[in-house]
Amino acid sequence: MRKIRLPVLLWLAVFVVMTAPGWGQAVPTRQSIQRTADGKPDFTGLWAGPGFTHRVGPNDTDTPRVSNFDPKNFAPFKPGGEALFMQKETGEVLHDDPTAKCLPDGFPREALAPYATQILQNPGVVIFLYEYMHFFRVVPTDGRPHPKDVEPTFMGDSVAHWEGDTLVIDTIGLREWTLDATTRPAIRYHSDALHVIERIQYTDPMTASYQITIDDPKIFTRAWSQDFGMKLHPTWKLYEQVCEENNRCEDGKCTASDAQK
Repeated sequence: MRKIRLPVLLWLAVFVVMTAPGWGQAVPTRQSIQRTADGKPDFTGLWAGPGFTHRVGPNDTDTPRVSNFDPKNFAPFKPGGEALFMQKETGEVLHDDPTAKCLPDGFPREALAPYATQILQNPGVVIFLYEYMHFFRVVPTDGRPHPKDVEPTFMGDSVAHWEGDTLVIDTIGLREWTLDATTRPAIRYHSDALHVIERIQYTDPMTASYQITIDDPKIFTRAWSQDFGMKLHPTWKLYEQVCEENNRCEDGKCTASDAQK
């Protein structure tokens, strides 16, 4: 089922990248890191996140890929944790691959998808606009704590603060859901106790490091991290992506697009 579906996602992402408005135009390159009036790094712009190779080609192109968490980074499992995390296929699509029914992929899986991300940074807040399924996150950066009562959602509740030039985002309130797009040897599910910390920092004017720390006390004995990257693409724009309108893998029954045929 997903062996067919993933190339469909990749083709959609390739189409978006190849039809970006920068096609055939000179691509501007920044010579210095953009900063806000208060001196903080400004991440405003269109980014290719972990779901791309970051090998920028002619006309500001990039190659999409489906990124997943590497097991070599995992912390040891708690007793019973591996069974919660590594869930076998049941034959029920809503369990085996909820996105085949156009349900959200959730966070942090959304950050790994092969689709562009737009960041809008303003005083006291950073906004993430994800091309895939049009998800968004409005993240306060004024150091406020999480609300006392957080309703579990697909994207969770996020707050942030600055540690020097590093933006640190803290997310809780995530409903039990798939951690990433891995399906072999099992589907990886996180628990409703998942706590995610992101650390974003410029490494040069066009590139940023992006570290994700996974802390799931129902599954792992300690927190663990994985490092990814982000590449700025000045000519890109977000495109409309509506799963229900172009879902060629409804219930896991996939058909090829005209282009694939």
